[in-house]
Amino acid sequence: MTGVAVVQVDAGGDRETARESAVAAIGRAADAGARLVVLPEYASGWAPVPGPDLVEPLDGPFVTAVREAARRAGVSVVVGVVAPHGGTDPRAVNLALAVGPDGALLGSYAKVHLFDAFGWRESDALAPGAPDAEPLVIDVDGLRAGVLTCYDLRFPESARRLADAGAQVLVAIAAWANGPGKAGQLGVLARARAIENTAYLLLASQSGPGRTGHSAVVDPLGEVLAEAPEEGEEILLANLDPAAVAAARERVPVLRHRRYAVVPLA
Repeated sequence: MTGVAVVQVDAGGDRETARESAVAAIGRAADAGARLVVLPEYASGWAPVPGPDLVEPLDGPFVTAVREAARRAGVSVVVGVVAPHGGTDPRAVNLALAVGPDGALLGSYAKVHLFDAFGWRESDALAPGAPDAEPLVIDVDGLRAGVLTCYDLRFPESARRLADAGAQVLVAIAAWANGPGKAGQLGVLARARAIENTAYLLLASQSGPGRTGHSAVVDPLGEVLAEAPEEGEEILLANLDPAAVAAARERVPVLRHRRYAVVPLA
């Protein structure tokens, strides 16, 4: 069994408060026995329209504090930040970072599917990640966890690509925009991605104005093991069993039965 913690937090407003909340959540989760702590998309700071004030380099205060908190607690962490592009594109990038229990950066995933829907235009401020980039998959106590971000949940090939890379756990970080029917859609998509890939799904979703909350832990057959409400900050704890993944994949061998590959569009 591997203990995991899914953190629901409102990271809007003051960035120092967001940093302190992330560090405190890592400590509380570790004290509760978690070996993997998942913080939401935009955990370093959220605004309805991502602006330059949200951008921070990876050696800046937020990532440095998260890395130190992970090292101090001896846990792995997945967290969403907004970072400089580093190239000629003036836009920033929406990054999911993986941090190891020694505080080392294990890798990053730049969000491929930007949220240009329901009247939002994430691509005005953010550059998309490369669809053919190496998927972000990390090992945590014998479990392989693959990372995707928010709007990616609407694209089943994103999750399937992680399963192809060996993921037994899908880690979805989100700041899911609220609105009519949005919470229901989030729940359906989270369960569908778990069922399709016979994998656990950990959804860390922000609460607060403009966001949907409803963080969740879903098992490989789509049962919701834990769920947070729309409002409020919460830490969901669960124990993940690799044997449950193996049993689900033996009972429903969809990954063996598939007849189509996932390839990036030209």
